[in-house]
Amino acid sequence: MIANALRNLELDAVPVATPTGRLVGASGLLLEAVGCPLHTGQRCQIETVGGDWLDAQVVGFRDKVSYLMPFKKATGLTTGARVLPIHEKTTLKIGMGWLGRMVNGLGEPIDGLGKLTGEHELDSQPPRINPLRKTPVHEPLDVGVRAINSMLTLGKGQRVGLMAGSGVGKSVLLGIITRQTVADVVVVGLIGERSREVREFVDMSLGPEGLKKAVLVIAPADESPMMRVMATEMCHTIAAYYRDQGKNVLLLVDSLTRYAMALREVALALGEPPATKGYPPSVFSNLPQLVESAGNGENPSGSMSAIYTVLAEGDDQQDPVVDTARAILDGHIVLTRSLAERGHYPAIDIGQSISRCMNSIISKEHMLAARSLKASMARHDRVRDLIPLGAYVPGADPVTDKAVQRHPYIEHFLCQGTKEDAPYTACVENLERLMA
Repeated sequence: MIANALRNLELDAVPVATPTGRLVGASGLLLEAVGCPLHTGQRCQIETVGGDWLDAQVVGFRDKVSYLMPFKKATGLTTGARVLPIHEKTTLKIGMGWLGRMVNGLGEPIDGLGKLTGEHELDSQPPRINPLRKTPVHEPLDVGVRAINSMLTLGKGQRVGLMAGSGVGKSVLLGIITRQTVADVVVVGLIGERSREVREFVDMSLGPEGLKKAVLVIAPADESPMMRVMATEMCHTIAAYYRDQGKNVLLLVDSLTRYAMALREVALALGEPPATKGYPPSVFSNLPQLVESAGNGENPSGSMSAIYTVLAEGDDQQDPVVDTARAILDGHIVLTRSLAERGHYPAIDIGQSISRCMNSIISKEHMLAARSLKASMARHDRVRDLIPLGAYVPGADPVTDKAVQRHPYIEHFLCQGTKEDAPYTACVENLERLMA
């Protein structure tokens, strides 16, 4: 009798049918399926004419129609193609074996070095942390850039944006920071950028030594918007894992604007109305959710500092994505075209930039020297256009005269070569000596 009961239980566990949907529409980026219940965020597989299966994700629904977005280019689809929902939870195993590897937005290796190994399960979404349990920012982060270490000091666990127009030097500056920042693990998200820059970033910015402690999540511009969204969230999840393991992590995302553009493509395909400069409202609600998953966690021995590049289209610092990033990040570093045209690299505009954590992590002497340098640059800017014309007459204002005399030394101090190292301690000492 017991044996019969067990046999009945085993038979009940065997599925009598596999729920299968059918593809009924394909318009642009969006696919429409009917025939089986699907929930938002669920993975699916769609059969192609060649017998292969295309991976997609449910992004919305209306009545009995489910809307899917493929991860890769949708080719070979026909009306009535089978849609199979994936009910099993797809899990990735992560560990120290991920260091030195390159993956896509699904966590699949793309470097040809074989399968990824690990001992811990990787979360499918970036973790959310109670703000009252987050470890505060209390220690400087050495990024190896003199202008930032001295004038815009960052802290371990701070989130900051590199904001500039195209061709001003964001990627070059990001490469210097990647190579010279003192961190246990570096997680790099190359989102929506040119494919050519991926290999250059690995070979020239990271190098063999930098790659050993780095994980790269890559989704270039020719990937689907869903893959770019997944890749951005994936690099945050990976960085959070190493942070919770007690490592000092540096997360670099190039760029936050491409992530916003990918969200815009998905939202517009779903029929959401555009609002600010073509961006639907949901984009500006998703950005803070992503950024808030960065920063420090509950483990006091680990930290997660994040640097995002933000593209200011047409050098417009009031661009909606730039303005939103400025509001939700812990600071912004502005690169200007005028400085780049003068040969001042990195082209960081000290006056327009700010680090909101700086005053709480530096000494009083450092703070006074930084304020003095900013004041001196502001004084010089007032008479900059008068000096070449001979209209500036020394002696009328001793403070301005001193600012004019100091300016060449200040510019030399703030400039830095791509191969030049600038440790934090040396930067602060040189700043205090310059402004003494």
